[in-house]
Amino acid sequence: DIDTEIDLKTADTELRQIQKEAREAELKTRDIDTEIEKINTTLRQARDDRKKGKDEERLLQAVASLKRHFQGVQGRLVDLCRPTQKRFNLAVTVAAGKDMEAIVVDTKQTAKECITYLREQRVGTATFLPLDSLQTPNPASTERMRAIAEQDGRYRLASDVIACDDAFKRAVLYAVGNTVVCDDLDSARELCFPRRQRGDRGEEARIKAVTLGGAVISKAGTMTGGVTRDDARSANITRWDERELERLRERKEKLEADREELGRGTGGGRGRGDRGFDRVEELRSNVGNMRNREKYTKSDLDYTKSKIKEQSSLVTSTTKQIKKLERQLVAAEQSVEDTSARVEEAIEKVKEVEEEHYGPFREKTGLRDFRAYDEAVGKAREEFLKKRRKIREHLVKLASKRDYEIGRDFKVPIAKAEKRLENRKAKLEEAKKTEEELLEQVAEAKAKLADAEASLKQAAEDEKEHDEAARLAQIAFSEAQAEHLRVSKAINTEESALERLRGKLHETLQKARVEEVELSMAGESETAEEGTSQKDDEAEESSEEQEGFSQPLSQQSGLTTHFSQKDDARVVKDRKDANKVDFTNLRPELKSRSSDRAEKKIRQDFEDQISKLAADVEAMSPNMKASEAFDNINERLKESIADFDQAKANARKATAAYQKVKNTRAKRFNDAFQHIDGALKTIYTDMTKSSKHPLGGNAYLSLDDAEEPYRGGMKFNAMPPMKRFRDMEQLSGGEKTVAALALLFAIHSFRPAPFFVMDEVDAALDNVNVLKVCNYIRQRSGDFQCIVISLKDMFYERSHSLIGICRDVGTNSSRTMTLDLTKFDKNEGKEKGGQKRKRPSDPEGSRKTRSSSGSATKQ
Repeated sequence: DIDTEIDLKTADTELRQIQKEAREAELKTRDIDTEIEKINTTLRQARDDRKKGKDEERLLQAVASLKRHFQGVQGRLVDLCRPTQKRFNLAVTVAAGKDMEAIVVDTKQTAKECITYLREQRVGTATFLPLDSLQTPNPASTERMRAIAEQDGRYRLASDVIACDDAFKRAVLYAVGNTVVCDDLDSARELCFPRRQRGDRGEEARIKAVTLGGAVISKAGTMTGGVTRDDARSANITRWDERELERLRERKEKLEADREELGRGTGGGRGRGDRGFDRVEELRSNVGNMRNREKYTKSDLDYTKSKIKEQSSLVTSTTKQIKKLERQLVAAEQSVEDTSARVEEAIEKVKEVEEEHYGPFREKTGLRDFRAYDEAVGKAREEFLKKRRKIREHLVKLASKRDYEIGRDFKVPIAKAEKRLENRKAKLEEAKKTEEELLEQVAEAKAKLADAEASLKQAAEDEKEHDEAARLAQIAFSEAQAEHLRVSKAINTEESALERLRGKLHETLQKARVEEVELSMAGESETAEEGTSQKDDEAEESSEEQEGFSQPLSQQSGLTTHFSQKDDARVVKDRKDANKVDFTNLRPELKSRSSDRAEKKIRQDFEDQISKLAADVEAMSPNMKASEAFDNINERLKESIADFDQAKANARKATAAYQKVKNTRAKRFNDAFQHIDGALKTIYTDMTKSSKHPLGGNAYLSLDDAEEPYRGGMKFNAMPPMKRFRDMEQLSGGEKTVAALALLFAIHSFRPAPFFVMDEVDAALDNVNVLKVCNYIRQRSGDFQCIVISLKDMFYERSHSLIGICRDVGTNSSRTMTLDLTKFDKNEGKEKGGQKRKRPSDPEGSRKTRSSSGSATKQ
């Protein structure tokens, strides 16, 4: 019992120590991973900033090629120098301008050779700075500008804030000259403009100033602000902060080494992590076993104490019996002594009788003791019989070995060995033939490769010819396209003019109908009967037209004529009406097409005549019913306006109601989407988190239509830990299952259901992922009940109860078997501090038992 308690305390202490070390290691690993993630983000941003265009990549390749071919090429100026401080990056880049990308060479001859090489290779263009022929500012002027800059701490020479080798100082002076770097635009303005206004220094007042923000004041007095994308990229961290990036990389390697060391110390790695987990499980199992053993030991101790009481009473009764037996023993010993005395007397009498009878025989043979002789003879006889038995057994073994060796047959093994030898020889011959065939195929393949290379060369030449023909065809196509565009514009212009003419025709005919102007028709010169009938028809048409024009103005205003469509019904009608009009009575100048000014003049003359005639008609015969007709039309107009206003009000109400429903629908959808998306990220991270991947994976939802999300679909993407982005179709079965379960639980979190029924969701999962799913369901067991149909033991071990379905042979029906696992959790409850485990809604696992008929019942 004492040993069990000591072992139990030792196991508890070791388990708590391991758990504490695991928690500390997990916290340290999480901190290291966070810092590594920050470093990776910085390095990733640096790599993004370092991405260059095709021209810059080509220039870098050209510089590398020039360095290989020419000894005097030093490299680009931007690579040979760097600002003394990071805040001068942009100012130095702007001050040097395009010369910052120039290539520095030793002599002018080297520059010419490099230019010739670039032209021959067709690599591109580049600017070269030969150190032997560069024109630098006068040293006296440079010192004068330096003295001016040193008077105020806001100014410094650009050449003084650039660090480089003395060999390249001449190129730096050529690039930046006597440019002054100022803190801000105000200080630059004070340096340049006041001196020019006073005019006390003449040429010395012509100073080029650059601010730290990239603004420039040239010697001519012009001011330039802002920076280009190239300048901003040139001044970025990827230009001159390689040391900082190198320090970050070293820090990242050190953190990874610390994490690896931490993993090794705490059982890192996949196998070691499993061993650490197994050790913890082993300790927990040992603690449980020791506590069970302690319980059994206590019960055994109680039983032993009861047995001791029984044995004590038994000892008391036995002591009483012993006293009684001792008295009997004393009497028996006395009787034995008496009997022994009588036996000795009898032995003496036997010896006397033997001496009397065997005395003469012993004197003849010389034997003194017959019993010793009998024992010696018997012992020798037993040894002889034993040796004879061993010899016979050995003879039997030798005989059996002889029979076995005689019966062995060596012909069959020899035949098998010879057969194997022949097979090996045949295979060797086949291998030699195969080798010869392969050598022939290699020779043929080489010949085909040579033919293919020749064909490829010919195809390349043909491709060049086709490219030239395609270029010529492209030029011809461009010319034809331009001609087509010009013709299309002309056609559109003519169609626009025709559309305007159709509109004018329609307007003229409409105006004639409205104003009841009788147009002379081409058929009026025929017979009287035809003329009469035609007039009747025209009267009927005019009456119909008048009826048509008597409709409310609100309806007429709603009609639109498509004059650009020649097949439109109104255009066809206008064309037919125009064909009926007799233009023979028109004056010659009206029949021909005139300019817009002449047309306006003619129209004005006609309108003046119409106004004059209308005034005359009004003076001669006033329309007495005009007021009544106007009142009727006005009433109809008011009714139409009232109906129109009512329709607009109804439309506004319907639009407002529809918009309200639409907004409510979108809001509810977005609320559900945002809640499910947030829950999905958290749940998927929890389900994929492990000691090796403490950050877990990432999953998210995205909408196809953000304005009206319920009209489009949505995309579901999941990224398992330490894996790049891929489509869901490219994930494994287990990864898809974990992602689907995370989405299911996220949807359930928005509108919780009372319980879940899961049918073998763990079919595609390994033990690690099954354990994660089990742990998550146990964590959420307080929110919902879960019925799981599974064939994995891990689900059984962590369930609240088991329900099995099997076939009852006697009744030929299904039978239900249940097992409550809460009674087995008492030991686990004691392990956690004596508190009883409560899991009213833990996942209920169930076995799937197949009957003899092949059917399956699940619950």
